[in-house]
This record gives sequence, structure tokens and C-alpha cells, in this order.
Amino acid sequence: MSRIANVVSIAGVDPSGGAGVLADLKAFSALGAYGCGVIAALTAQNTQAVTGVHTPPIDFLRKQIDTLFADVRIDAVKLGMLGTAEIVRTVADRLAHFKAPFVVCDPVMVAKSGDHLLAREAVAMLREALLPQSFMITPNLPEAAVLLESGTPDSVKDMYRATERLREMLPTSGQRWVLLKGGHLPGGELVDLLFDGDRMIEMHARRIETKNTHGTGCTLSSAIAALLPQTAGDANGVEAAVRGARDYLLRAIAASGELDVGHGHGPVHHFHALWPQRPA
Repeated sequence: MSRIANVVSIAGVDPSGGAGVLADLKAFSALGAYGCGVIAALTAQNTQAVTGVHTPPIDFLRKQIDTLFADVRIDAVKLGMLGTAEIVRTVADRLAHFKAPFVVCDPVMVAKSGDHLLAREAVAMLREALLPQSFMITPNLPEAAVLLESGTPDSVKDMYRATERLREMLPTSGQRWVLLKGGHLPGGELVDLLFDGDRMIEMHARRIETKNTHGTGCTLSSAIAALLPQTAGDANGVEAAVRGARDYLLRAIAASGELDVGHGHGPVHHFHALWPQRPA
């Protein structure tokens, strides 16, 4: 697009900056988009654990969204941690009201530490109210299993069927995409599947051995949201946005050792291409 894209993250806040809205804003900025944020949850969190979650009053969440969209042209939306069924319903309602474009839904359910971030009763609401608003969903394998109420895919063949079933949960009209992330499969190669109901695209990459994987899902989905408006005029714009986002994330993971943040799963280096490179 000829003008700088405005992209909003509607998600939770991770004080350590590795995930959630703070990480999303870093990815937006690194990829040339102007970042906005709506806070759907506050967490007490570091690289090792989530010790508390606080959600804002629903009326205030609604006011955040309404006030932002009333003034700022929003070109894409990234959805992350929403927490409760009431939050999911409210976000879905406001996105429908404003006819939000390029909604990328990352169904955040469990933190890297293993702490649950989405109430069980919220999953049904996510299926019913939020997926119909989504241009793309980006679940990992455990999240796909929850959405499908099935076992976790444990092979690429299983991923194919899961991706097809996930696409069936999205509206049939217009462009709707599933990106199923295969990072939980064993082995040295990563395989993700991108599917629009017609074409299944396998995307491969080498696994990078590191413990610095905090916020990788948040970063990938926010990178896609940042790039979608910028590739919208291209014939293969969606595929280009996803490939660009994956390349950005893989480089951010590879450069994560330049950072020294916490004692658990450290963050990726969102500004690896912009900050001076540190000596190994």
C-alpha cells in the first residue's frame, strides 16, 4: 500500500516484553507498520511463569476499541490473548461492527511456561463468534486439537486433515486462511501448512536449537498482520505475507542469543535487522 499501514493488537500485556501486545508492537514497528494496542488482559508474567491475570471491565474494553476505531484507520488486526468468553464475545461484536479488515486470530490458550491463558468456556465462544470474523487463524498443534476437540496431530499427514477441518470452521465466502504451525512435531525440520480451502501450501524451515522461544506465536501472527496490508495488491499477497513473516521470525529466533532477558524461555530479537549486531 502507498501509505503506512495502521495495525492494532488486541491482546494481553506481558511485562517481560516477550509476548502479547508489547511484542506485537515491536514486530509491527520492525516490519514498517504503525502499531496500536487494545489491552484485553494484564498479566503478572516473566520468562518462567504467569503468576496472575487481571482483565479490564468489559465496558472499558469496548470503549478502548470504539474510541480507537472511531478515529484511526485500521488496516489489519492481530488478536492474541482474550482470556474469557465475555471478552471474546465483545471483541467479535466490535470487529463486526467496524467491519475490521485482515483480522489475524492467534488463538492463544497456553503460555510457553505451560500456564493456561484461555478459559475453557471461552473456546466455544471463540469458535462461534470470533472465527467468523477472522481472515486468518494461526493455531499451533495443541491449539488446533482444542479447537477441533480431537487429538493433537503428530505427523504432517495428520496436519493436512486438521488444516482442512479448521478451514471448514471458517466462512465459505471470501478469502479465509488457516496457517497451522507444526513446530510441536519432533525432528530438525519445521513444517507449516497454509490453506485457503483450495490450495495447500507446505512451508519448510530448519529448526533453530534455542530456549529463546517466548512469544514466537505472538510475533509470527503480528508479523503477518503487519505485512498483509503491504502485500494486498500482489497476486499471491497472502502467501508473500506469511513467508515474509516466517522469515522475519526465524531470523529473530536466530539472533535471540544477542539478548539477555530472564532465566527461562527468553524472547526473540524483534529488532535483529535494525540494531547493531553484537559480538557472538
